Amino acid sequence: MLIDFAPSPARPRETRALPYAVAAVAFAGYAAWSLQRLRTFDASGFDLGIFEQAVRSYAHGHWPVSDLLGPSAPTLGDHFHPILALVAPFYLLWPSPGCLLVAQALLFALSAVPVTRCAIEVLGRRRGVVVGAGYVLSWGLLSAVNFDFHEVCFAVPMLAFTAEHLLRERWRAAVWCALPLVLVKEDLPLTLAAVGVVLVLNRQRRLGWAVVVFGVVTSAALFLVVLPALNPAGAYAHGGGFDPFGGAIVKVSMLLALLVPMAFAALRSPVLLLAVPTLAWRLVAANDRYWGLGYHYSAVLMPIAFLAGLHGARRVARLLPACALVAGLASLGLQAAHLTSGVWTPAQRAGIDAVLARIPDGATVLASNRLAPRLTSRCTVLFFDGVNASRPEWVVVANPEQSWPTTLATKAAALEELESTGYLRVDGTDAVVLLHRE
Repeated sequence: MLIDFAPSPARPRETRALPYAVAAVAFAGYAAWSLQRLRTFDASGFDLGIFEQAVRSYAHGHWPVSDLLGPSAPTLGDHFHPILALVAPFYLLWPSPGCLLVAQALLFALSAVPVTRCAIEVLGRRRGVVVGAGYVLSWGLLSAVNFDFHEVCFAVPMLAFTAEHLLRERWRAAVWCALPLVLVKEDLPLTLAAVGVVLVLNRQRRLGWAVVVFGVVTSAALFLVVLPALNPAGAYAHGGGFDPFGGAIVKVSMLLALLVPMAFAALRSPVLLLAVPTLAWRLVAANDRYWGLGYHYSAVLMPIAFLAGLHGARRVARLLPACALVAGLASLGLQAAHLTSGVWTPAQRAGIDAVLARIPDGATVLASNRLAPRLTSRCTVLFFDGVNASRPEWVVVANPEQSWPTTLATKAAALEELESTGYLRVDGTDAVVLLHRE
């Protein structure tokens, strides 16, 4: 099943360095993009603030909780992602949401190394670098960069190196790279099981079946036992039901977008089986957010699709660089439209920061979504959505604020009620209101 690797070009040292150069440029771009979103208040409490609260808990030696999910809500009962503890030492050095964003940028960029390396060996140096650039700009990665931080950033390089090892028939190395997926998110042990299926297809039956059984049993244990036990409600928080027949156009569009960058060559490779578990739960879920191209859900699919495409290239190899680059540039154009100067002007942002500075470190704050990441590194932050029962000492609300998850009218009414029931407006601008409980 494996790639017939070409001999090394004339300047092997330069060629070996190229994948790392692509990754370095990707890291700089991803990090700058993410930090710009944070600077302009485009980052949000859901989800950057939630993850920062979890990492902050780990950093201080506590069980991971997120008050944005609910007072002292255990994040491991929401999703199973103990791997976040790896960020904690770095967070101690840089206690900021920017630490998480830079870590994510680094992990996404790292995945470009095996993709570009394989592309160079299959297509030659220049074409391989073009495919690497197309991967860096792929819609699944850019969409994830454009939507805060998520634990799946750890899975992306794991899957990239796993797929590369499979293509090189390094069976045990592939398994070792894939094993940590069980610590990233509860659905990813099924992707580990898919690695086992690929091993079985390549006559590595004993190892393959062991991996399949381990992956399936682990995922079942997480869904049915671990997460319900850790969730205060006693159930898995994201079941949401099934709707396999809804949104057919959106779902087909997502599948086409996954295959187009590599000219549908991935369909010829068994490595594409690694994408089946993620695609399966997304396509049958009732939550329409899972069906399309948005958010972070497709990041884990990108290295699989690109490396499977390289394996299945054969007759369409000459088309791959152009397809990957055009698809990447289209993705960049679509995502860049969201990278604006933000809702507020620079003067308004400065005013918001000045108002937030009045909230003392260690305070408990009820904050709206866009303001939460500015406070989660130094305060206990609860989520203001207009229906909160919490009455902390401080309340800070942005104006205008997006309506999710309640309406703007509901939020305005809640703000008026707070002011009439013991809260005093102590500061504010045309963009923010700060209340303090009397």
